[in-house]
Amino acid sequence: MYRVLSLFSGCGGLDLGLEGGFTNVADGKFLPRNNLDTVFANDIRPGAKLAWENYFNKQGVYHLESIVDLVNKARQGEFSFPEADIVTGGFPCQDFSVAGKRLGFNSSVSHDGQTAIEIENGSYEAASVENRGQLYMWLMETINIVSPKLFIAENVKGLTNLADVYEIIKRDFESLGYTVYTKVVNAKHYGVAQNRERVLFVGFKTDQLATADVNPLPEPLFDNNNVITVREVLGDLPEPEESDDPSQRTYSKAKYYGPKVQGQTEVKWNSVAPTIRSEHHGNIEFRRLSEEHGGIILDGPERRLTVRECARLQSFPDNYVFVQQGISGSEAYKIIGNAVPPVLAYHIGKHISENWEKWFI
Repeated sequence: MYRVLSLFSGCGGLDLGLEGGFTNVADGKFLPRNNLDTVFANDIRPGAKLAWENYFNKQGVYHLESIVDLVNKARQGEFSFPEADIVTGGFPCQDFSVAGKRLGFNSSVSHDGQTAIEIENGSYEAASVENRGQLYMWLMETINIVSPKLFIAENVKGLTNLADVYEIIKRDFESLGYTVYTKVVNAKHYGVAQNRERVLFVGFKTDQLATADVNPLPEPLFDNNNVITVREVLGDLPEPEESDDPSQRTYSKAKYYGPKVQGQTEVKWNSVAPTIRSEHHGNIEFRRLSEEHGGIILDGPERRLTVRECARLQSFPDNYVFVQQGISGSEAYKIIGNAVPPVLAYHIGKHISENWEKWFI
């Protein structure tokens, strides 16, 4: 087994996918285990940790602590990262997102999720290497400490269009001694019923490469005319009041705010869903709209997507528990929206498992 050290792990979408061994909700087929094992995970959200540990049933692996604090402890000899072959990290993306404020490196939120104190005229005390927009630097520091043969860093596509941020991050990763490949991928091309574009940085330890013939990511499995649809993923779910699953019974009761407000669209039954975002109740897309509000599906009353429906559109299996004691519906929506779709990650993990011995000395 190749050992994976996971940073900014959230509820574990990337970890689950890389490991494999779960059922694909799109077709009911079992995705076999990959030759990867998560030996370390971290995040600052208690709900994310609870969902992760409930599924993986691994004790002492998940650290509910900021990566900044963990790295500082490691520097002082108070903490040691485990040995790992692979380091992964979906570093916080809100400050690079089109849907967010596009603050980039100049985030007003600190590494532990707290909003910085505004000094004056929009200037924030936390504009430092410890702010949320520069947490990739702490991912870099961890890579430097652990020295894995491979790393994977994930962020929103919007990062590629934000001034020189994209090139700065790529050059910084290369400065650690890695050959870095970047690519924008869309989850719908890998069997996820969702239009979700993300940029991936894949770094190979240059002095450990056995070949220059490296294809860092798997080829797409679907094209724009051949996708897994919302109907295939949600069609067999009962209505919330008929379900025994707390995550299916839970959905936002926020009213319809009009077509010009984000999150007020009905999912397209015979196509892919829009990006499932880390949002509060009023921005969760609709499972169906009424005819009055422009609904097309019209197979039941107007309502927004349930927590389970969002999880399925992200490709989480149904035995991944979200709504439970310690995880509210609002928190569940957020951690699901922040996740890497497991089915996308599965194909990346499978590709790594199949090519590792060819890639490395």
